[in-house]
Amino acid sequence: MEEKKISYRAKTDTVCPICGEKHVREEMFSGGGRLIAGKVNKELRMIWAENKKWGKICPLFYTLDVCPSCFYAAYPKDFTSVDPDEQTALRATMEHRKELISTLFGPVDFHQDRDLLTGVASYVMAVDCYHLRNPKLGPTPKKAVLSLRAAWLLDDLFAVAPYRPYDKVSAFYKKEAAANYMKTLELMQTGDEPIEEMAGYLGPGADKNWGFDGVIFLNASLTLHYIDEMANTVKGKSDILEKTKRYLSKLYGSGKASKSKPGMIVDMAKDLYDEIGARIEEYQKQLSLD
Repeated sequence: MEEKKISYRAKTDTVCPICGEKHVREEMFSGGGRLIAGKVNKELRMIWAENKKWGKICPLFYTLDVCPSCFYAAYPKDFTSVDPDEQTALRATMEHRKELISTLFGPVDFHQDRDLLTGVASYVMAVDCYHLRNPKLGPTPKKAVLSLRAAWLLDDLFAVAPYRPYDKVSAFYKKEAAANYMKTLELMQTGDEPIEEMAGYLGPGADKNWGFDGVIFLNASLTLHYIDEMANTVKGKSDILEKTKRYLSKLYGSGKASKSKPGMIVDMAKDLYDEIGARIEEYQKQLSLD
């Protein structure tokens, strides 16, 4: 029986700019009815339906380029564009990355075809690496998306290995995503990282780029969920949610006035806007009693 192929290897080697190791990037085949779209959840993640012919496929596994030797990971566009300072920092943290992956997942071999374990490990490593990248690459929004995708795949891993604390690790990365989505909105005002570098990486899924609408929505959704860990006082929480609500009003308000906005995200933004408003009211009542 002919083996059903989900991915293939690139024809040319990729040379790691950190350690000099050569590897062949794995790419996912497109077309052929391999991907069957399901529902989009409240975190804007497409839940792909299982394909009877090809099995369960997750396109997120193939997004990042990873060096199997030093565990440097990045989007393909950024993989080789490493300046000397970045190179020094990424080389110095090689053992840290290896220890992190070993602690979380045990032995991981990136010479093999991608699966759930190598998929999630690639995002964990990429988040770690983008902490060390130059602001000219727009690392903040990339870390937001990468952290959220890491959390999604950690949720998937927890579903098959509930005896490991992957749910807690997932929560950590969702909080990382929340912090970086908020910073991304601030960067849109300050211009400290180039907006044009952000545009193609906002996802958050591999199927659709929700763009800055997605940034606004996910900032609000994740902030509301993790607000108790983002501030220590009632006033601090209220102030953060007030700011978040103002950002969200730009999506909800413009969506009502524009037919170009996807109805799904506008409807979800309305519900979220109401939830945040109700939470702010709770905080204001608490403050009035103090």
